[in-house]
Amino acid sequence: MSYLKRKENMGRRIHVHRVPAAIVIILLTVIIVYFVNFHQDERPTLYSMLRNQNKVNLRKLLIGAIQAAQRGGMEVLEVTKTLELKERSKGKTDEGANDPFTDADGRSHCVMKEGLHRIFPQIKIFSEEDKESCSNVNTFDLDPTVLHETADLPNELADINDVTVWIDPLDATQEFTEKLYQYVTTMVCVAVKGKPIIGVIHSPFIGQTAWAWVDNSMSEYLASIHPVSPDTSKPLITVSRSHAGSVKDLVRNVFGEKSEILTAAGAGYKVLQVISNNATAYLHSTKIKKWDICAGDAILSALGGTMTNLKGELIDYGPDGSPVNDQGLLATLKSHDEYINKLIQSRKSAAPVHR
Repeated sequence: MSYLKRKENMGRRIHVHRVPAAIVIILLTVIIVYFVNFHQDERPTLYSMLRNQNKVNLRKLLIGAIQAAQRGGMEVLEVTKTLELKERSKGKTDEGANDPFTDADGRSHCVMKEGLHRIFPQIKIFSEEDKESCSNVNTFDLDPTVLHETADLPNELADINDVTVWIDPLDATQEFTEKLYQYVTTMVCVAVKGKPIIGVIHSPFIGQTAWAWVDNSMSEYLASIHPVSPDTSKPLITVSRSHAGSVKDLVRNVFGEKSEILTAAGAGYKVLQVISNNATAYLHSTKIKKWDICAGDAILSALGGTMTNLKGELIDYGPDGSPVNDQGLLATLKSHDEYINKLIQSRKSAAPVHR
């Protein structure tokens, strides 16, 4: 075949293939437009899969949070049975109290964080024990049966980048080492754009889980301990047993000498005392970590309560700020403005006057 003939044939082949390629592109465009405009509510479609790839289902995240708290609690119980706490000190708190770490803290952390990360790999998770390394961890799959049968929850989506999860693998470790098990909890909190919306407080030694999703639902246990009309006529303030002296002085200065004070351990436990109306408020006067308080903040919000720092400001649980809330806190079910205004006025009057 001559060179000119081959060139003519090559040109003809190229010309023939351009027509079907254009048709294919047109057909694909029509199909994509059709699915986008007419099949957005059907699932699964390519459009919905692409649209949701950077989203997280908050209902599934709630289920995972409940399971994580409960699985962490199981690790705490297992360590208790072995009688081998492997206790060591992380140092001293600002109040001078020992800050212990046990094998239960580490095992609970690994199960909780690794379990959630396996199911939700893109979620930002902060844990009290993030410095601990994890290996051979028993993770879990989502189990919707952790929700009670009457929990009617939406498949609500949130942008992955807006979601932050806070984990406390073992709240009240000092009391755990002292066998004061009633104070011990494991906690998970989900915040969206810095606002806590899902809170889980699990009490492993009584086998109960308090959880709530703001504007949606709560656990049957939480509903059972929360009174319909809490009595706030007389201040009864719960404070930390680790630095009760200074807070007791603050309570009496603000609310009067006859104010009642309930000393307790664990931020999760103290929030539960407010929720169950065993205390009218939870007061903490020094800095506290956000994984200690986020779950309680979310649950209080779901019940119509409020948690702020001692300046009356809401606490931001987003990923970019410090994990430490250094302005103290006040948590209440009712009368929050009244309480916080008294505290603010007391701090102003106690401030030195500079001339």
